[in-house]
Amino acid sequence: MADLETFDFILFGGSGDLAMRKLLPALYYRHRDGGDTKGWRIIGIGRHSLSRDEYLNLGLEHCRNHIAAKDFSDTEWSAFARKLDYLSLDANQEQGYQVLAERLRDAGSRARVFYLATDPALFARICAGLGAASLVTPDSRVVLEKPLGRDLASARRINEEVGSIFRESQIFRIDHYLGKETVQNLIALRFGNVLFEPLWNRSWVRDVQITIAEMVGVEGRGELYDRIGALRDMVQNHLLQLLCIVAMEPPASIDADTMRDEKLKVLRALRPIAGEEVAARTVRGQYHAGAIGNKPVPGYLDEVGIAAGSRTETFVAIKAELGNWRWAGVPFYLRTGKRMQERLAEIVINFRGVPHPMLRAAAGEAANRLVITLQPDESLRLDLMAKVPGEGMNVQPISLDVALSETYQTRQWDAYERLIMDVIHGKLTLFMRRDELDAAWQWLEPILKDWERGSQPPKPYAAGTWGPTASSTLIARDGNAWREES
Repeated sequence: MADLETFDFILFGGSGDLAMRKLLPALYYRHRDGGDTKGWRIIGIGRHSLSRDEYLNLGLEHCRNHIAAKDFSDTEWSAFARKLDYLSLDANQEQGYQVLAERLRDAGSRARVFYLATDPALFARICAGLGAASLVTPDSRVVLEKPLGRDLASARRINEEVGSIFRESQIFRIDHYLGKETVQNLIALRFGNVLFEPLWNRSWVRDVQITIAEMVGVEGRGELYDRIGALRDMVQNHLLQLLCIVAMEPPASIDADTMRDEKLKVLRALRPIAGEEVAARTVRGQYHAGAIGNKPVPGYLDEVGIAAGSRTETFVAIKAELGNWRWAGVPFYLRTGKRMQERLAEIVINFRGVPHPMLRAAAGEAANRLVITLQPDESLRLDLMAKVPGEGMNVQPISLDVALSETYQTRQWDAYERLIMDVIHGKLTLFMRRDELDAAWQWLEPILKDWERGSQPPKPYAAGTWGPTASSTLIARDGNAWREES
């Protein structure tokens, strides 16, 4: 591999929201803290006709907003800005790639990362342009943002076209949730400790809940979101990847393919949801007008860019089940939505109650619970039963909390920061392999097709709530409840 001190980071969609809000701040932090970026070049690629100074000013404005004030300094920004450049390029025009080739002509043996923070419809065209301009070297990598395709056929087509230019070992299909410290701590919790693994099965786990809730709406991306929806945007990648980490068998090592082999087994073990089971095991919703933080917000159909009468879902709840020895009979409840009551991403492991409940619970059920919070703050919490002070032997839950920001006094890396460095170092463990993507789409496609054929619109829910009441009914049929309702 080429020397990391001489590296090119070519960012397609370089003036877009993701680049400005997440990627440039992550690169700034690595410049500030990394010590191995002296010879890096970062080239933003975009359709907008911007001068380099205009691009730097745009980057400065956004980085000031998205980097903690205590971490930002004009001196560090000036040094970081010397690494930045900008090139206006139409991804559909071949001559633009020749201009990029000219810009990189003096690169020599520099390794390259092509980060495609664009509409996935452009992935194949960009890769073909890079290949035609002879820009793909043995030390090149390409990063593909989600969602990768609209269905199984389109995902396979994109993978074929990208794979004709880049080897599989050069393709990094990114899911930023896998870069979060708590997700990696879940791996450490399971496989670095003897305490939980004997309990991590159908004999002791009653149910698993995975929630990613957002308070925001479509944030000016109405036209794009209306073509995608929550199932493609969140379930196909984030939620299923988190499910894989929870449910996978212990791998022989943390080698990339060994880890991904185990995740693939989980995806292939998912019980199909098709026909009448779609209505019984899934809920889709769409928010209408409500209030977030005591401020009124419009309904989805009133957002800019949304087609009249759109049936695109902004909320999904699914009861997933695994057909394997470890997890047979344990429901995995997946839930995601926009304009929800809280911004929250968490994994909840609800353990079964004691086999002989001789102690009375002061309230509710006497059972243990592990809560892994991914956002807004990263933490681990284990609920145990303890005696209520005073007369009698009643018990109630108490919590053992581990707030990662308090436990480790050093700054926690952002997920994109960690994943960008993994790309640069060629570490594929936290990135989806092609067969994982195929398996995820194969499981989801019958749900998508049923929704598209059906006559029922998404169930309405008020902005600022936890989604349609049907979501609570879905889990209540099994005698369970979402964490905030229990």
